[in-house]
Amino acid sequence: MIKFNAISGRAVASFFISLVICAIIISILIFYKSSETAWYKYPANTALIIAGLLICLFFSLVVHYRTEIAKTKEYFKNMEVKDVLTSVYNRRYIDENIDRLIKSITRAHGIISLMIIDLDFFRKYNETYGHSKGDNCLKNVAKVLSQSVKRDNDVVARYGHEEFIIILPNTDEKGAAIIADRLLKNIRDFNIPHEKSEVADRMTISIGATSGGGNFSLVGDDYLKKAKEALALSKQNGRNRYTLLPL
Repeated sequence: MIKFNAISGRAVASFFISLVICAIIISILIFYKSSETAWYKYPANTALIIAGLLICLFFSLVVHYRTEIAKTKEYFKNMEVKDVLTSVYNRRYIDENIDRLIKSITRAHGIISLMIIDLDFFRKYNETYGHSKGDNCLKNVAKVLSQSVKRDNDVVARYGHEEFIIILPNTDEKGAAIIADRLLKNIRDFNIPHEKSEVADRMTISIGATSGGGNFSLVGDDYLKKAKEALALSKQNGRNRYTLLPL
């Protein structure tokens, strides 16, 4: 059954437009076939009006379903590059687009920063609070990370189970350091309890970051390897911190 209250605004607009057009056409036909005062006495005229209304309804429904099909296609397209749990980009999106993004920034003589963020002692969190709480924790962390970067072209993605990536176009080492400090603070301030953490009484993150640009020989793997190296140093030095290594 069709739910008319769910019909799209575009379909409603098309209905009224087609209604006006049909009304004009039907009026012209009636004018030529009958007098103005007796048009309603002719069954053919009534049939024309009904047919016009049905055409309007049919046209609006066609537009509605075409709109819904387009929305469905867009939804599944987004599912291919979005992480189902956290709604940020997924690893596939990073793997398919990081080289293109780096080359684009390099051609514009810009600089790009990349961060790998790891949740501290997340395995212990799952063991203590359960996987359902763990999923909620990942959602909240993704939300905080996304809200902590301000520009539309900044990219936040879930790259592993408890690992996230942030790509910051046209951001140098100084800018990356400012954002890394912000991420650490915002995650702590969100105050997700973590009694089994070895560095705090709440969930914290460790960050490995790198910045580089102006070199066409650099590819995504170069940035990822350097950021992972920086992340390893953050973990070795006590976690709940960031390390930035220039590329």
